[in-house]
Amino acid sequence: MPLQTWWLFLCAVFLLSGTPGPNMLHVLTRSVRFGLGPSVPAALGCLSALLIVLTGAAAGLSATLAASPVLFEILRYAGVAYLIYLGLRCWRGGEPMLEPGAARAPRAPTAAGLFRGGLLVGLSNPKLLMFTAAFLPQFVDPARAQGPQFAVLIATFLGVETFWFCIYGLGGRRIARLLARPRAQRLFDRATGAIFLGFGAALLGTRH
Repeated sequence: MPLQTWWLFLCAVFLLSGTPGPNMLHVLTRSVRFGLGPSVPAALGCLSALLIVLTGAAAGLSATLAASPVLFEILRYAGVAYLIYLGLRCWRGGEPMLEPGAARAPRAPTAAGLFRGGLLVGLSNPKLLMFTAAFLPQFVDPARAQGPQFAVLIATFLGVETFWFCIYGLGGRRIARLLARPRAQRLFDRATGAIFLGFGAALLGTRH
C-alpha cells in the first residue's frame, strides 16, 4: 500500500470517527456518569465491536447480508430496539451520577457490564458492515497481497477510534462538572436520550 494512500485513509477515518455517533455518545455518557476509568471498558467494548465489523467486512460477510434481506432486517430491527432501549433508559435517568471530586460513581456497573454495553452499541447497526465493506476496498491495491493491506487499514481505524474515545472520555469529565444540579442532570438525560432515540429512528428509516 503506497504511503500516500494510507495518509488519505487516515485523514478520511479521522474525520469519520470524530463525528458524534452512537459509540462516541455511549463512551461520553459512561464517562459523565461513572468516571473516566469506567468509561475505558465501555470504549473497549465499542472497539471490539468495530474490530468484528471491520474483520467481517474484509472477510466478505457483507455479501451474506446483501444476499439475505431477511437476516439483514432481523439485525436491523434488533439494533433499532437496542438503541431505543438506550434512549428510553437515558431519558428516564435514574443511573448514579459521579459526584464532583469522586473517582467513581456509587453503584457503577461492573467492568464486564460496561464492556458488554459498549459491544452491543457497536454491533447495533448492520449498516456499518455494509459501509465498511464498500469503504475499505477503495484503499486496497488489488495488485498486492490484500491480507496485509486490510490488516494495516483495520489497525489504523482502531487507532483513530481509540484516540477519539479518549477525547470523548476526557470531555465527559468536563461535562460532569457542569451537572452538579439535578436540573442540569435531567437536561443531560433528556438530551442524550433524545439523541439515542434519533439514532434508532434513523436506523429504522434505512432500507437494505
